Amino acid sequence: MARMTFDRRRALAGGFGLLIGLFLVLLGPAAPASAHAALVASDPGNGTIVPDAPNKVTLTFSESVQLVTGKVQVLAPDGSRADQGEPTVDGGTLTIPLRSGGGRGTYLISFRVISADSHPVGGSITYSVGAASAPPTAAVDDSKVDPVVRALIPVGKYLGYAGLVLLVGPALVLALLWPHRLSRRGPSRVIWTGMGLVGFSTLVAIWLQVPYSLGTGLFDVRLGDLRDVLGSTFGAVMLVRIGVLCAAALLLRPLLTGKGESKTDLALLGVLGVAALATWPLTGHPTASPVAGVSVVIDAIHLAAMSVWLGGLVMLGGFLLRQANERELSAILPIWSRWAATAVTALILAGVVQALIEVASLDGLVNSTYGRLILVKVALAGLVLGAAWFSRRLVRSKQAEAEPRGLRRIVGIELAITAVVLGVTAALVQIAPPRTAEAAETGSTSSTVSQTLTSSTMAMQVDIFPAAVGNNSIHLYAYTPDNKPLTVVEWTGTAALESKGIEPIQIPLLRITDFHAVGDIALPSAGQWTFKFTARTSDIDQQTLTMTANIS
Repeated sequence: MARMTFDRRRALAGGFGLLIGLFLVLLGPAAPASAHAALVASDPGNGTIVPDAPNKVTLTFSESVQLVTGKVQVLAPDGSRADQGEPTVDGGTLTIPLRSGGGRGTYLISFRVISADSHPVGGSITYSVGAASAPPTAAVDDSKVDPVVRALIPVGKYLGYAGLVLLVGPALVLALLWPHRLSRRGPSRVIWTGMGLVGFSTLVAIWLQVPYSLGTGLFDVRLGDLRDVLGSTFGAVMLVRIGVLCAAALLLRPLLTGKGESKTDLALLGVLGVAALATWPLTGHPTASPVAGVSVVIDAIHLAAMSVWLGGLVMLGGFLLRQANERELSAILPIWSRWAATAVTALILAGVVQALIEVASLDGLVNSTYGRLILVKVALAGLVLGAAWFSRRLVRSKQAEAEPRGLRRIVGIELAITAVVLGVTAALVQIAPPRTAEAAETGSTSSTVSQTLTSSTMAMQVDIFPAAVGNNSIHLYAYTPDNKPLTVVEWTGTAALESKGIEPIQIPLLRITDFHAVGDIALPSAGQWTFKFTARTSDIDQQTLTMTANIS
């Protein structure tokens, strides 16, 4: 009765940990943005006015992207399509060809692409030709993600992590530490459960990637869309994972029955295990990190260490500490203790390197959702390490072999806490790391000041770049009130900063077309500068327009 009570408590503790982990998974993706790449530049720039219609538009992202069929378009001021042909991608640069003869007014660029870490990136920006007008409206919002799909993706990842734990660690213990006299039926069920969870989570991931990529509902999946996903990098990696699972299932059968397993089979299983573990980082943050090769290897080591350690604890707490005798435990526990120490060391080192790459700064660690979840994960890992240290003391003191109940209790606590850690980990993969947020912030901050000055007889567009202390380029464009190019015979301009006693500085301006002039000026101090521009359109007609611009 006492044993049944203890086992029930341990099962409840593990189940409670799993529930909390799943709860954290469901909460984690609630962050407003799931895109893990950022639009950092565009040509024409967002919100800018260009004198002539361009023949193409380029968008530059912070990492490599892939196209989503039918999700990139440019709308003309009248709402018609301004793009022609197929857009192309080269790394992080998306090029959209435009039809010739585009009219004047504001154009809308609407896009949705897939970032290197398999997350959709959507949005829209505008530019104007000649002068601004009311922007057209896109038929759909390409930045949205269905909330049900958003919630289910990390749940699928959580099941995949749980499957790895139940597959890798138990298979290793069964191959190298399992006493021959003990039945393998229980461990076999655990391993097949792990295999099933990994396979199920992989199929779920493939299915969910379709509505996740397109911004549609959970069941809005067409055969062609599914084929597009399978043809992408994400789909190729998922198919490799399924193939590895099928091959591993064949090689596992002799091990699970205890009949006929060979060293060659075990070696092949090890190779397949490495290949399977590598499929996780190849569809996540590591592929988009500044040092992708290092990140992929580190993440695979992190997953391997986690799977060996936690899967070994499942075997220890679920079977060996209950079924093995004192003599067998005296041989098994010291070996397992060394394995666990090695796995924990690798786990900590890999986690630290991952955090340094993804978080990059103390501010990102404290003031971002991703960083705060890292801190929660570290705190929970500290509790697990405390329990692991205590269990190692028991093993070294030889108390565990004679009275394994205390060690089983500690193992149950470790598993319950680590179930929560897995939930935090699954939530982390859906949240943009600080390095991506910093790229988005940098890209969204334009350093060009662009203003349109008007009078009764003309409109003058002024662009100042980079609007910072030092050398600045100035572009001037002149238009009639009805937005037609206006011929200017002569341009003059000055810049002054009265708050710091800087008198007007003459701006040398060069007339390069009938209605366009350029100039360069060195601005010596930051502040609110006053610019005056005079455009002479005939021997007796001229206009002087004034503007202020903040120079940082």
